[in-house]
Amino acid sequence: MKSISYNVNGIRAAETKGLSSWLLEQNADLIALQETKAFEHQFDWSPLQDAGYFVHTESAVKPGYSGVAVLSRQEPLAVVHGVGESWIDNEGRVLRLDFKDFSLMSVYMPSGSSGEERQAYKMKFLDFFGPYVQGLALQIPGLVVSGDYNICHQAIDIHDPIGNANSSGFLPEERAWFDGFLERGFVDPYRNLHPERVGYSWWSYRQGARVKNKGWRIDYQCVSTSLAHRIQAAEIHPEAVHSDHCPVSLVW
Repeated sequence: MKSISYNVNGIRAAETKGLSSWLLEQNADLIALQETKAFEHQFDWSPLQDAGYFVHTESAVKPGYSGVAVLSRQEPLAVVHGVGESWIDNEGRVLRLDFKDFSLMSVYMPSGSSGEERQAYKMKFLDFFGPYVQGLALQIPGLVVSGDYNICHQAIDIHDPIGNANSSGFLPEERAWFDGFLERGFVDPYRNLHPERVGYSWWSYRQGARVKNKGWRIDYQCVSTSLAHRIQAAEIHPEAVHSDHCPVSLVW
């Protein structure tokens, strides 16, 4: 089983750079997308559907904002839209597909970089999501939480940990939340398999950050401990340039 998670930062814009063609070349079983910024009818899914993918989306109420999707080669047994909280679900941040022996979520966690109000919203989301996803992991045999977490967990995950010590996405309380998230029964396969590897999944559009590789690792596919032993590979794909993020993949 191969899964890809990719914050496309606007699926229609990413498609002009060859997104669907790249995804088809990867031949993944599951594709989790974040920040689609489109309602389902605003994007031509047919090339992916013609290749055998079932497409499920969760959009924000606000047009052109947020949104997630999951594409799967298998038809899911169930599709769960949102988390049952309107203050989260109205922003189109969570979608889960259930299969026989595992479930996969596409999650777009909030950014707090625009100011105090959104940072407070982000922390409220994290406080809710931790126990919520822990409860799911107790009910589901194997849970994959794919998405843009908008958090660099450790100093190795960010190009300038000292200069960004007070930046949203690397704040002590956010990193502590990630510690707690893992303690709730999850594993970060990429860091487990590559404990000393420096790899980033997002770069600012400013000052040539991507060319200089001044990036952040904020995109993950964390798995519940019941699934961790099955992980064979976890990679980051900086060669994909359809977005300011790049995809991350798992094989299990």
